[in-house]
Amino acid sequence: MNIPTVFWLVPVASIVALSMAWFFFRQMMKEDEGTPRMCEIASHVRWGAMAYLKQQYKVVTFVFVVLAIVFAFMAYVLHVQNPWVPFAFLTGGLFSGLAGFFGMKTATYASGRTANGARQGLNQGLRIAFRSGAVMGLVVVGLGLLDIAIWFLILSSVYTEGSIALITITTTMLTFGMGASTQALFARVGGGIYTKAADVGADLVGKVEQDIPEDDPRNPATIADNVGDNVGDVAGMGADLYESYCGSILSTAALGATAFALNGDMQLKAVIAPMIIASVGIFLSLIGIFLVRTKEGATMRDLLKSLSLGTNVSAILIAVATFFILYALGLDNWVGTSFSVITGLCAGVIIGQGTEYYTSHSYKPTQDIAAASQTGAATVIIKGIGTGMISTMIPVVTISVAIMLSYLCANGFDLSMSAQSLSRGLYGIGIAAVGMLSTLGITLATDAYGPIADNAGGNAEMSELEPQVRQRTDALDALGNTTAATGKGFAIGSAALTALALLASYIEEVKIAMERAGATLYNLKGEIISATDATIPDFMNYFQVNLMNPKVLVGAFIGGMAAFLFCGLTMGAVGRAAQSMVEEVRRQFREIKGILEGKATPDYSRCVEISTRSAQKEMIFPSLLAIIIPIVVGCLLGVAGVMGLLVGGLTAGFTLAVFMANAGGAWDNAKKMVEEGNFGGKGSASHKATVVGDTVGDPFKDTSGPSLNILIKLMSMVSIVMAGLTILF
Repeated sequence: MNIPTVFWLVPVASIVALSMAWFFFRQMMKEDEGTPRMCEIASHVRWGAMAYLKQQYKVVTFVFVVLAIVFAFMAYVLHVQNPWVPFAFLTGGLFSGLAGFFGMKTATYASGRTANGARQGLNQGLRIAFRSGAVMGLVVVGLGLLDIAIWFLILSSVYTEGSIALITITTTMLTFGMGASTQALFARVGGGIYTKAADVGADLVGKVEQDIPEDDPRNPATIADNVGDNVGDVAGMGADLYESYCGSILSTAALGATAFALNGDMQLKAVIAPMIIASVGIFLSLIGIFLVRTKEGATMRDLLKSLSLGTNVSAILIAVATFFILYALGLDNWVGTSFSVITGLCAGVIIGQGTEYYTSHSYKPTQDIAAASQTGAATVIIKGIGTGMISTMIPVVTISVAIMLSYLCANGFDLSMSAQSLSRGLYGIGIAAVGMLSTLGITLATDAYGPIADNAGGNAEMSELEPQVRQRTDALDALGNTTAATGKGFAIGSAALTALALLASYIEEVKIAMERAGATLYNLKGEIISATDATIPDFMNYFQVNLMNPKVLVGAFIGGMAAFLFCGLTMGAVGRAAQSMVEEVRRQFREIKGILEGKATPDYSRCVEISTRSAQKEMIFPSLLAIIIPIVVGCLLGVAGVMGLLVGGLTAGFTLAVFMANAGGAWDNAKKMVEEGNFGGKGSASHKATVVGDTVGDPFKDTSGPSLNILIKLMSMVSIVMAGLTILF
């Protein structure tokens, strides 16, 4: 297969991203980490984070080896799977894990330096934290495109002829997306359990029972809490968005191979188009990163404007660049497809702004939750749940409009539902997801910056720095809560578009599996045809994928149930781990004399050990559930049941994820608002009420909610990889 020259922009962009990530990392390392006490605290957090990650990777490696053996058995013994699948699966998990590792390594070195930078001024603290967050963003997109480029070149040298070659290449590459999703789910769930167990224990006993400040060095759980910010919100988030980024590009490439299968030259252009858009997005993200700065004494709105300037400029530039990219490629209907990309970008901005409105204490919803604290914790919780539920409207309507617009723009507003109209419309939906994530380099930087700022505040408190330093880090932290909530909404929105594209990719994989097995099917005219020649309408008719088929309905119910079951299991895991943490913190306050007076040092390592052990134990079953359910449904209900499962999981999971992420973010910032001196300030009854609300919201926004977008896509990925097994039954 002749690789077009323009494709080489993909590996070049990945190398530029990784080089700039290294540059920002070296810049950060040159900054002063502060006083000996600040260095000591930072080293404790680094040790705890790396110790946890080492244990997690041991568990995940075992799971990956087992799954790779299963895939090898399917490929080399049953002959129902592509022989490259086991290897692609392993590299996806490896690169996803590397993205999380590099991001967390940077964050643990950056937090102390951010605190020290805040001693000099707000802008210096913001610059260090944001550039360090940019390391995570650039590592994710750099490794993602590098993995894609390597596998595309390898498989293109193996499968060289016919339109089926590109379909085989792209559907095989989706397998490394499953590896990335599997690693991401373990990282998100395990990290989320770890961080929230420590956070709940530190808050309930420290703030509420002992009435001591957040991150007070007298609190035994405070080091574990700071470690948790890194393993959950940095390593977990990096692995999460790595698989979102790769999943959107790979699913769109697979749809392009199908939509333009009758035109070999155009087919190749459609396959590489999402890769080129993502590559250009890297360069434009770098421009946005250098635009982020602020002034001393900046308000929350000023800080938000600083970050918005960088992200918005990058988004506008990629929107304009898309027209030139698709025109230069000579893609059919390049104007309409470009508007599909812009639709995805606009949807991301709207979801982000909606999330900001419902979670920032600069706006009425969170202000109302803070005001509710005057009547107790119950009203804070009620108000937060209601706000989270209402907040789902904007993302759901936005994604619905984006799906329809991107579909119609890409197929030339063809409403006939013909085979070509469907295929090209679905390609538009996939490329809209690519558009939403095309500037992930800077979008993820605004998200990863939050945990760094949070840790910087903890370092400032434990190092007993001057009050204005903590005020500056608190301002950066409050901004981080909002950007983190925005980032979660962004990731969830992209997951909805990507999962829909993956649904179409599942159809293609089933067709390839049937062809591999020598099976045939009937078209709409009742004629026997080859499986790979079947159109989407032929496929849907043959497998009776319609709402009157009870298998589809049962699958949809199971998919909706899976989202709630997964959340229930992860919430329960946080609850059990938090109970152990609360009991340990109480024990230390009771048995180690002199802690509260500052005369004795708490046993920080014991709390780190409890969080680590709980996370390793509790993450396994919920994570494996996402792999097991699609396999069981496929074996019992067949293709129709799997289609229902994926639709049910997508709709229920998307809405539930938005609700949980926004409710949790609003509770957190309502607490911040009270801590700024409103409604009685720190230590008041209102403050304790918002701490309880924030404690309830912790697993909402940092464990269950963000894990759902991975669940949605992992179930789709597993269904694709296991399509050959489903056909056997």
